[in-house]
Amino acid sequence: MSCLEVELRVYATLRKYLPAQPLGEGTLYQAEPGTSVAGLLEQAGVPLDQVKIIMVNNRHAGPERVLAHGDRVAVFPPVAGG
Repeated sequence: MSCLEVELRVYATLRKYLPAQPLGEGTLYQAEPGTSVAGLLEQAGVPLDQVKIIMVNNRHAGPERVLAHGDRVAVFPPVAGG
């Protein structure tokens, strides 16, 4: 089986987990077929409990969403402030 290539973008306070990621750009990851968003986040070192919003290809998704080759994943923390 071949690996999938997916792009992960982290925003706001989640950037601390991928400090080398250029602002406004994603990081490409190789993942096994059947990998979920939660699995990708674990691979990237981004704690799922810090993620509030998950988007896959610009559509809302859950952590159980199984990824496909070429998917673009964006994750956001809870909104803070007042």
